[in-house]
This record gives sequence, structure tokens and C-alpha cells, in this order.
Amino acid sequence: MTSGFSRLRREDLLKTACEVIAEQGFGHTRTIDIARAAGVSQALLFYHFETKERLFAQAFTYAARLHMNALDDIERSTGTPHQRLVTLLRLCSPAIPTEGWRLWIDAWGEAMRSPELEEISRRIDTQGRLLLRAIIEAGVECGEFDCGDPDGAAWRLFALIDGFAIQTHVHPKALSRRRVNVLIREAAAHELGVPPEKL
Repeated sequence: MTSGFSRLRREDLLKTACEVIAEQGFGHTRTIDIARAAGVSQALLFYHFETKERLFAQAFTYAARLHMNALDDIERSTGTPHQRLVTLLRLCSPAIPTEGWRLWIDAWGEAMRSPELEEISRRIDTQGRLLLRAIIEAGVECGEFDCGDPDGAAWRLFALIDGFAIQTHVHPKALSRRRVNVLIREAAAHELGVPPEKL
């Protein structure tokens, strides 16, 4: 009972930490901010996570796990390659500014100075890219897609999505959400040899 309660409490604290960090950024978030948002003492935070750095790393790990679970669901899906591609593009779309994207973008900057965050962010990037490559390869095999370089296509599409994510969050008035979606669909269609309206 105590172990289960403790696990649930940690999950709640990590969820709150993600929300506060996404709002304020890694550099501006204090443990007292997270404690206040969670309605607990700083002492309880340090009881669970020992240091601010460990709390931040575990909060990012928590957010990454949720995203990787969603990627796993797509990987296990019995849908066609086309259906799985559409689902993946929707999951990763930066067209709608979200708490998750703010957290990822901030974490990328921190990852240049934190080996732990670098490892986590690289792992989630790799899983998404390999899933996209596998979907493209399956689509080529069954004739849904025409792509001579699935690995290169996956790299280019995720680089484009990440770039648009930065643009839409740092410069929200530069592009409309609809325009971002259109540009990503057009790029995917070009890479995969299908009409944009099919995506």
C-alpha cells in the first residue's frame, strides 16, 4: 500500500514538475515553484528526488516515457503503413503549441550541458525516427509509398517537424497552424511519392 501510494505521489510530482518547467523553463524554475504548484513542501521533493538536477531529469524522463508509450502504440498498431504514418504525423505535429513541445525545446538546450538529458532526448528522437523509417519501409514494400531512401526521408521529415516546432513556439505569429500542417504534409508527400491530399 505504502509503495503504491509513494509511486503515485512521485507520478503526481513529476507531472506537476513538467507543467511548471514547460511554463517557466528549466533555467527559471525553482524547486519551490514546483513544490507550491504541487501543494507539498520542498522537503518532500528532496525526499523523493534528492537534488534539483535529479528532479528535472526524472521529470523529462517521465514526459519522454509518455511520448514513447504513444510511439509504441503506433508501432503495435495493425493499421496500414499509410494509417500509421498519418497517426504519427498527428502525434508529432507542432501546429498546435503544447506544453510537451515547450518542454522538449527547452530540454534540447539543456541537453548540450547535461549528459543525462542528452541521453534521454536522443533516445526519444531515435525511437521516433526509427518508427517512421519502419513505416516508410513497410509502405514501400506493400506499394503504398515510393521512396528510395527511407532512412534519409525519416531524418529529413523529423528535422523539418522539429524546426517548425521551434518556429511556432518561439515565433508564434510567423506561420499559421494550417500553414505548418500543409508544409509538413507536402514534404511527407514529396518524400513518399503520394499526393499531399492523401496525408
